[in-house]
Amino acid sequence: MIVAEQKPINEIVDSLNGFGRIVIASCGTCVTVCMAGGEKEALAVRGVVEADAKAKGEDVSVSVVNLKRQCDDEFVDDLEDELLDGDVILSMACGVGVQFLADKYPGRLVLPALNTKFYGAAKELGYWTELCAGCGNCLLEKTGGICPIARCSKSILNGPCGGSQDSKCEIDAEIDCAWHLIYDRLSELGQLDRLNEIYEPRDWRTNRDGGPRSVRKDDVNISDSE
Repeated sequence: MIVAEQKPINEIVDSLNGFGRIVIASCGTCVTVCMAGGEKEALAVRGVVEADAKAKGEDVSVSVVNLKRQCDDEFVDDLEDELLDGDVILSMACGVGVQFLADKYPGRLVLPALNTKFYGAAKELGYWTELCAGCGNCLLEKTGGICPIARCSKSILNGPCGGSQDSKCEIDAEIDCAWHLIYDRLSELGQLDRLNEIYEPRDWRTNRDGGPRSVRKDDVNISDSE
């Protein structure tokens, strides 16, 4: 899932200064799971924005629109009238949702309420860690299901660096050395021979460095046939 956290509330309030009609759009997927941009958080932000406006003696209208997902026309179109019933949209989604709405409604200012962090998983309640860098060419079959690109601080692909000590990363002693984890996992699985295999140099063209990426499934895409 995409992990995000709410911007400082004063930053959010300041970004909305000067707008009389504000629409806050929550998102019911990743940001709801990580307790950053769901309906509950959107209502809390509305309360703060309204209180701030009242304290300043300003007449401000703030509404909340609850979208199941902000990155899909199917869910956005159903609530379009409510979304556009204001001067500005404060998106409680990740950066994808913010940009999706901004592209869809070029005449409407869309502001972010969250800082998007990474692709991660919940380790415990209220605690998420990065597990995937979205590099576009997965190598987890070679490393026992542990990604050295995301989980090694240096994204090293050929084993641990010389700075790791006692299974910990030299960048931060609280971080596990990814290659130590890989070795232990493959050893436990009886798959250490995988580390002796010689692979071709990695093709990084699938990574972000090649510009914005896209995926098209021709068997389900109907735009070319219309």
